[in-house]
Amino acid sequence: MNRLPAERRTAVIKALVEGNSIRATCRLTGTAKGTVIRLLAEIGEACHALHDRLVRNVPAKRLQADEIWSFCHAKARNVPARLQGKPGIGDLWTWVCIDADTKLAISYLVGQRDSGEATVFMRDLVSRLAGRAQLTTDGFPGYLQAVEEAFGWNGVDYAMLVKLYGAGHEIDRGYSPPVCVGCERHWIMGKPDNASVSTSFVERSNLTLRMQQRRFTRLTNAFSKKAANHAYAVALHFAHYNFCRVHQTLTKAAKGIYRTPAMAAGLTDHVWTVADLVALLDQKAAA
Repeated sequence: MNRLPAERRTAVIKALVEGNSIRATCRLTGTAKGTVIRLLAEIGEACHALHDRLVRNVPAKRLQADEIWSFCHAKARNVPARLQGKPGIGDLWTWVCIDADTKLAISYLVGQRDSGEATVFMRDLVSRLAGRAQLTTDGFPGYLQAVEEAFGWNGVDYAMLVKLYGAGHEIDRGYSPPVCVGCERHWIMGKPDNASVSTSFVERSNLTLRMQQRRFTRLTNAFSKKAANHAYAVALHFAHYNFCRVHQTLTKAAKGIYRTPAMAAGLTDHVWTVADLVALLDQKAAA
């Protein structure tokens, strides 16, 4: 069958990872919509396999985990009766855990925000670590059982960071976020260093995801219409974020030498390009 040349595939992926929608990518690259979606699925699977293969034995010491909201087809309150209860329709959450020192996204998961998904997420995180670490999460109760089941009791230095909001935050505020007036640090297990109990880096990583993936942009019609494509887009984002996207803080610490989170974590020795990600498709086809 016909196959796009490598240069065109690279252009399509570059457009997607820089925050363009599917239709905008079609206009920018002169590629049909169906072709762009099929390429997203192929590169998403390849990036997920890349992450699963290379992001292993990470010697992280300070971990931060959080969840970021999005939706597929419609927000939960707007899902029509005929689609209610159907998997992949309504609210979707992307679970992320990063290394606060290297900024590496160690583990991610697209699913619901419940204790079952929290357990799957934490077990995947444990399988990718090389040793004991300190973990900070937000106050979602599902983490309590999930972390203990995955790490074992006292198997990790774990604390929760619970944010406090001003009066009236429970009222529908439209598009204005509630005002955070403080936070509380809660010891859960192990010996966490109180000074390192923070979720600031993972929250900044979530902002990057929301800016670099059009599906996460609020108040647009570029939301996901299919949960599988949403997961493919997330896999592409984190492969690009870890291996291709140069991090300013890491580069400054290396005295101007371009560095990515994967380089800082010792998973690779060079900055990858989008063409390197696209080459994964040819390697898969050859195999």
